[in-house]
Amino acid sequence: MMNTMLLNTPQSLTVLYQDKDLVAINKPSGLLVHRSPIDKRETRFAVQELRNQLGQHVYPLHRLDKPTSGVLVFALSSEVARFYGQQFQEHEVRKTYLALVRGYGPDQLSIDHALKDEADDYAGIAGGGEAKQALTHVQCLQKFAIPLTVDRYPTTRLSLMQCQPITGRKHQLRRHLKYIGHPIVGDSRHGKGLLNRACEGYFGAGRLWLACTQMVLTQADGSELKINAPLEADFAKLLLGLQEGVSSHAEHISFPRSAWEC
Repeated sequence: MMNTMLLNTPQSLTVLYQDKDLVAINKPSGLLVHRSPIDKRETRFAVQELRNQLGQHVYPLHRLDKPTSGVLVFALSSEVARFYGQQFQEHEVRKTYLALVRGYGPDQLSIDHALKDEADDYAGIAGGGEAKQALTHVQCLQKFAIPLTVDRYPTTRLSLMQCQPITGRKHQLRRHLKYIGHPIVGDSRHGKGLLNRACEGYFGAGRLWLACTQMVLTQADGSELKINAPLEADFAKLLLGLQEGVSSHAEHISFPRSAWEC
């Protein structure tokens, strides 16, 4: 049952769910989960800030990239961390993301494309080696066309994609969407720089437009725990703007707003 005793001040992390075992926050884009040698200048970390906010130690059960927003879950004891950590390890946790991508994405597709490890200093992974199985299910929720000239195209096509990674490879969604020719807008590593800069100017905001909006875990009694996160204000505002200004020439697929307002 959700604990509503915690109040979120402007400086606080937004708590989505808390019980005696777990706490889940809505991680903002731009916040690191923990210290990383990749970004030594950062002084804010979700682990440290949540620990200070709750006044107790927390154990992150998974990771979200710094620019990705959404559901981030922590255990409140080492025993609980081991229990739920096994579910993440065995890919039993169901995750749902929303991504704004380049082009008109496929209505539905299962992307079964093996990925090599990307270097991860924090986890002690050198990168490379043999490619490992990676599977992602994607579904197009809505398609847009905006009057933005990029390269030789006078109109820019975009899609809102719902993504469900079945495996958990590093940058899996970003790499899989690039693989099918629909990189996420704002992805500085796997996306298109020209498109990213043009969209940032057009939208008046720049970030990786990727968010984890739902996570489903299995509790000790076998029941499901479903944790939902609303989109950050900038992401929600962007989608509303796209909906209001959608071109009459775009292929428009309607969908319930609850799909992304959670």
